[in-house]
Amino acid sequence: MNFRLLSALAAVPVLVAAAPTPAHAPGDLGLVQTHLQTVQSMTATFTQTDRVGKVVTGELTLKKPGKIRFQYEKGVPILIVGDGKALTFIDYSVKQVQRWPIGNSPLSILLNPERDMTRFAKVVPGNDPRIISVEANDPKHPEYGRITLVFVRNESAPGELMLQGWVALDSQNNRTTIRLTNQRFNATISDGAFRWNDPRRISGPR
Repeated sequence: MNFRLLSALAAVPVLVAAAPTPAHAPGDLGLVQTHLQTVQSMTATFTQTDRVGKVVTGELTLKKPGKIRFQYEKGVPILIVGDGKALTFIDYSVKQVQRWPIGNSPLSILLNPERDMTRFAKVVPGNDPRIISVEANDPKHPEYGRITLVFVRNESAPGELMLQGWVALDSQNNRTTIRLTNQRFNATISDGAFRWNDPRRISGPR
């Protein structure tokens, strides 16, 4: 997967940095799966810090199954859109478009509510019982990268968990930090929110 795409999606929230202590209760992975199955849509503001410390912000829109949009702040000529089948990386500065199957993206864990997490994910031990960190990867395809989702227990959120961010590493262990704020769940989102303008064509959104 293209490093710039993976960098744009990767995250290592500060919450993950805690020193390991005894593992969370066995049911925590089930709580995370329940949360992910309960959330049909989400919007949030994200803050992204890349591997060299550059920080950008933007708006995240997610709709299951398979749809996601990272709309970066004004002046950042990059857009990332998942349309249910493929994840598309658009760089308007060089009129470049690259696409990968959703299933090859670390974000597939967020976008496919039918996936059985117990087959490819585990809870990462931490020292704060309010926090659940779940690491997922496909050992048969290390080139897809690795992602760690970070949740905080919150009784008012779906499944009583609030997604705070996630960690994604590429096969060279390059990583970027994304933190989420202003999370809102299960509002109606039009499929039109996941259209994008192809810089290789004169007119017409995809």
